[in-house]
Amino acid sequence: MRVLLVGDIVGKTGRRMVTTHIRALKASQQVDLVVANGENAAGGNGLTHDVLDELLSCGIDVITGGNHIFDKKEVFQFIDDVPQVLRPLNMPPGTPGRGYVVVSPTGIPVAVVNLAGRAFMPFQYDDPFRAIDDLLGMLAGEVAHVIVDFHAETTSEKVALGWYLDGRASIVVGTHTHVQTADERILPHGTAYLTDLGMTGPMDSVIGVKTELVLQKLRTQLPVRFDTATGAGQFGALLVDVDADGRAQAVERMLIRE
Repeated sequence: MRVLLVGDIVGKTGRRMVTTHIRALKASQQVDLVVANGENAAGGNGLTHDVLDELLSCGIDVITGGNHIFDKKEVFQFIDDVPQVLRPLNMPPGTPGRGYVVVSPTGIPVAVVNLAGRAFMPFQYDDPFRAIDDLLGMLAGEVAHVIVDFHAETTSEKVALGWYLDGRASIVVGTHTHVQTADERILPHGTAYLTDLGMTGPMDSVIGVKTELVLQKLRTQLPVRFDTATGAGQFGALLVDVDADGRAQAVERMLIRE
């Protein structure tokens, strides 16, 4: 199975980049499953129904979230009814939506899981290590492949989860920081790993926001409305080959720029 994992889609530019590249990559690279983080896809924060339809129509199979997944109130109207949209698994019991979904793109059940980190994050999430342990115990014998999007701030927490899941997950990738790391590898027991997929959005920006606004905020320390940047885009992703036993065989990091 070949999996394409796409980093945080930011605003209109990010949506243009996935529309331009995903179907072409699915065809040219024989991609079986596309997982993309879409929590910033609607105007830079959150997800709306129209944006959801746009992302699904361009070839994305599963949309993961993070701390911004509930920023648009409209998401509450559909998040319980669209299994392809995930929010972090380790949110409090009773939170709308779901933290994982099982899909079968090649006839083999694959669990796609969304987790959130706790270090320097804006919400008090439950323990992601315990949450994934509980889920893997529940799914034991039902799935051969597990893919995890770990939406977290610190590299150390992401690296730690990668090692923790080595041999138990097929793929562990980080999202949230919008800056792609260069540490793609296959861990000793067969888990493909990348600390952060990077951003799919406006290239000339500060992690997706207009540069001048971020500079104003940092230089004055006064409140500033952050608007999403426009212009030339970039596409951050990881391509992974996984064998029938759920072990990664090859990884290729991508950063496509206009």
